[in-house]
Amino acid sequence: MNLQMIGCSHQDAAVEFRERISFSGDQIGKALQDFRVRFPSSEIVLLSTCNRVELYASSNDQTAALDREAVAGFLAEQHQVSADEVIERMIYRIGPEAVEHLFTVAASLDSMVLGEAQILSQVKQAYDLACNSGSVGPLTHAVFQAANRTAKRVQQETSIHRRRVSVPSVAVGEVVPEVFDSLSDKNVLICGAGEMSKETLPYLKQAGATGITIINRSAERADELAQRFGATSAPWSLLEEKLIEADLLIGTTSAQEPIVDAAMFEKIESKRYGRVLLVLDLAVPRDFDPNLGEFSNVYLYQIDDLKAACERNRHQREKEYPKAQRIIAEETEKLILAINHRSTGPVIQRLRENAGEIQREELRRLQNKLQQMNVDQAVLSEIEKSFGRLTNKLLHPPLASVRDDAAEGHQRGLLEALRHLFKLGDE
Repeated sequence: MNLQMIGCSHQDAAVEFRERISFSGDQIGKALQDFRVRFPSSEIVLLSTCNRVELYASSNDQTAALDREAVAGFLAEQHQVSADEVIERMIYRIGPEAVEHLFTVAASLDSMVLGEAQILSQVKQAYDLACNSGSVGPLTHAVFQAANRTAKRVQQETSIHRRRVSVPSVAVGEVVPEVFDSLSDKNVLICGAGEMSKETLPYLKQAGATGITIINRSAERADELAQRFGATSAPWSLLEEKLIEADLLIGTTSAQEPIVDAAMFEKIESKRYGRVLLVLDLAVPRDFDPNLGEFSNVYLYQIDDLKAACERNRHQREKEYPKAQRIIAEETEKLILAINHRSTGPVIQRLRENAGEIQREELRRLQNKLQQMNVDQAVLSEIEKSFGRLTNKLLHPPLASVRDDAAEGHQRGLLEALRHLFKLGDE
């Protein structure tokens, strides 16, 4: 197991360094090619996101000198930084620790938001790109496919991914379904075009919302955001008119006073003909008068209500963390065991073949002499069986020791010793 990983993330490196060391999509393809040119017998997968950069590499060529200094030097050249800076600022993992780290990343236990779903798709994309470029091999195939299986186990056997922990995700994913079966036929009105709106819009689109209107004091920002998410925009002067049409009203502005008070809503209430209005106030200070909740058919959720739900969900996720870690430990041990046993197979097969060839050659010589002496065929058959038993008994102790050593990660080096003692080459 010679897999190694060098990388950095939001956990251990400042954003300024991550920006300097990150790769765009086009740069990743070129980097994979450059790495294979420098290390022809290597395998490599390169993961680069807004929060992390990680290079996973392996080589079967013992003379390739593929070590920490080599991969750090490669990354340094790719970004015109010093190798010393890369070594100082990027963590390094090798063997089982590299495998366990990848499994932890894929399962989103190392993410900024514990349990977020995006990282697994990013790991898959990195693996697919490496596959398409021809830079993966048997080891990276096995490790990245196992990472996907491990992440799926964590998703299925824990509730980490089912607990929303951002205000917009709780608002749209948990509150909206309590009022509406679907958003596909609802009019959604978003007041504001800042960061909270940007964060909320993807959740609305995932929930099936199509009739989304963005209204903002700066029409230009509303237009830009609407175009980006396939919504429509409206001038601020039409706030009351759009409020009449709305089924879901979301506030995300930075206004210091409520933009919709009880008096304004009372003026237009009759024009809504008793339709239900769900109000999600995500702003601080609040965008909507708390008294709106007193109107019939109005369901008002304010930022503190949603934050409390986020905190409850976050605590529930954290409770599931140890269970997810146990799954990762189990899957890491299972993969390492499989890889170690797999590595003994070819050597054991060659040893058995060599021993079988010697056995057959000596048996032929003995049988030729015995046949000249007119020895009975039954005796010859018994001798052949004895040769087979003798060979198996002689091979059993070393092969059993090699298998035991494989289960322990080849710590005693018996596999290499067997290769040298019996001159078992890799060809």
